Amino acid sequence: MLVNREVILFKIESSYNTDPTPSASTDAVLVMNPSWSNAGLRMNERSNVKASIGKDQSIYGGTLKQVTFDVELKGSGAAGTAPECGQLLRACGLDETIVASTSVTYAPVSTGHESGYMYYYQDGVLHKLGGCRGNVAVSLEVGAPGKLSFTITGHASAVTDASMVTPTYDSTVPVPAIGASFAVGGYAAVIAALNFDMSNTVATPPDMNASDGFSQVYITARDVNGSFDPEMVLVATNDFLGDLAAGSTMALATGTIGSTAGERWAISMPAIYARDIAPGDRDGVRTLAYTFGATESSGDDEVSIAFT
Repeated sequence: MLVNREVILFKIESSYNTDPTPSASTDAVLVMNPSWSNAGLRMNERSNVKASIGKDQSIYGGTLKQVTFDVELKGSGAAGTAPECGQLLRACGLDETIVASTSVTYAPVSTGHESGYMYYYQDGVLHKLGGCRGNVAVSLEVGAPGKLSFTITGHASAVTDASMVTPTYDSTVPVPAIGASFAVGGYAAVIAALNFDMSNTVATPPDMNASDGFSQVYITARDVNGSFDPEMVLVATNDFLGDLAAGSTMALATGTIGSTAGERWAISMPAIYARDIAPGDRDGVRTLAYTFGATESSGDDEVSIAFT
């Protein structure tokens, strides 16, 4: 079996952990670095005392499955049409707002979290995960396409042999992170990278009635946080170090990246605050490692990802 022959299909469920039959023609997601692991695996040890000092076989008590992978940050090619990653973002606690022929925007919600169903093909075998929810982190580096890193947890069916499907992927080519108008607190800082993580708390409580011993996969909390690396400037120009002590909150925005409708995207946060600041060096230029948290401005609005 070949490592590079893998396909992921993902579709939002109409009811929790019910297979909506993802389609290779409409629900395929182009991914990088996919991998799976058991999540919450229960192997119960048996501490019986007997004549032999050997250990009895442990008893399997159920597991969930976790799949990780990266996805290019890109639009659909048509303004107002959801991007290929849209259903995954929805399963990570983000709500989707579509303005026809104009934009698709994703922002966090605290209730009504959607769940999804995943088909993960590995060159001849098929993993199915239902009731999937998870977390997403975003990384931007100058001159490179943005990247979304997903960690998805769900209820696993038995792995089966299955022929590889022929997926249809969105042909949109991602735009690199250049030509931005990045600003924090209104100051146009010079940065090389911006990273942030939704840091969702994904809870997997037990359920004795369930065949795998687990209740729903829940998103119970989030802590949006990240970092960027501005060039150091005079305090009179921008007082980065004063932000930490003052507890200042400020808006952060990448500005629109890309120039063609349907391929543009922008990230904004209305109220970030410094959590830590440390010195750095970029090609002999003094920089700062600026670690931030993102808080709400008017409720469920720590971050917005807009495709236009």
